[in-house]
Amino acid sequence: MAYVVRVWDAPTRLFHWLLVASVIALVITAEIGGAAMDWHFRLGYVVLALLAFRLIWGFMGGRWSRFATFLYSPRQVLAYLQGRGAQEHLVGHNPMGALSVFALLTFLALQVGSGLMSDDEIAAAGPLTRFVSGTWVSNATFYHKEVGKLILISLVLLHVLAIAFYFFKKRDNLVKPMINGDKALEFPAESANDSKVQRVKAAGIALVCAALVGALLAWLN
Repeated sequence: MAYVVRVWDAPTRLFHWLLVASVIALVITAEIGGAAMDWHFRLGYVVLALLAFRLIWGFMGGRWSRFATFLYSPRQVLAYLQGRGAQEHLVGHNPMGALSVFALLTFLALQVGSGLMSDDEIAAAGPLTRFVSGTWVSNATFYHKEVGKLILISLVLLHVLAIAFYFFKKRDNLVKPMINGDKALEFPAESANDSKVQRVKAAGIALVCAALVGALLAWLN
């Protein structure tokens, strides 16, 4: 008997695909350079607002979107790698997927932060460059262009490879639930709250995050 469970609520799914699109566009605009850097900065601000939203949603979102449900101990991670994972690992983020999510969110935040302090010494300079020393600007620029970018690309590639591995080797389609929200399981599990009220709450949080980023930029400029 199959149990259909709402794993990813609509706000989480929308966040995920907006982040995917933004990161791809950020890489493209960085490679193009020149006038495209204006869009590179705008997209960076979008990612900042998205990360702020996800941080809040990690405490207020649907069950499987909350950090508490995929914050695993080293012992749980080891048990999963040894094939002794719990049933709940098959619902939302499993221990390895959780590590991937936390790593991506962390390094995206570092990339945005370093970008705000970067200066290409041509035409593009982050709004925080005038508030920090030249050493900070130099280090942030180096990290943003030479280190952080490569780390993020590597993490994204690992993420994609992991999805392919689960699809072809374990017959587990991880993409479909991130599109329609549902997952078919062989055991009952609690569904995430994806009500209209929950979605309105998410929209309000998103608007507040966007407004705060906008206010921050207005103050910096």
